[in-house]
Amino acid sequence: MNRPTAMLAATLLLADAGASHAVVRITNDRGGQIGRYVDRYEKLRAAGQAIIIDGLCASACTIVLGTIPYNKICVTPKAELAFHGAWDFGSRGRAIPNPEATKDLFSMYPSQVRRWIVSRGGLSPRTIFLRGRQLATMYRPCYLEAQAAVTRKRLRGEANEGSTNPRGAAGGLGHLR
Repeated sequence: MNRPTAMLAATLLLADAGASHAVVRITNDRGGQIGRYVDRYEKLRAAGQAIIIDGLCASACTIVLGTIPYNKICVTPKAELAFHGAWDFGSRGRAIPNPEATKDLFSMYPSQVRRWIVSRGGLSPRTIFLRGRQLATMYRPCYLEAQAAVTRKRLRGEANEGSTNPRGAAGGLGHLR
């Protein structure tokens, strides 16, 4: 390892050792039961954890936007948010729209996200995607944070442990998928 690389590695390790909170990376989260996501994100918020959205965050995963403080969320160029209305399982496993859960879900989002959703026709069974420039105007980029996290993990030989992909069964608070 050459000297500049060694110095960068040491700096990143020291910065990581001084950090009081971990970073959670969302890379391929297709969503699930709303209540489980609310619980998960409330725990992450209470722990002061930061969130890197670095891939798909769909359905109930998007609750992160209304639960984690704005200044603790950043997005990479690969970030993609997918929104749709809530639903419950009906007879024979059919998806039945849940207007009350959809209303609750919509109210969780920050105002700029709500305006964007309304401009696209609102939450419905149809999925709408927020990504690219539009997303970058709403949330800060995390190019450096994302690269530093990957570098720290490579230096320590860790897997992508910060990814989220909890899957929950449908339940009383509505389901997103």
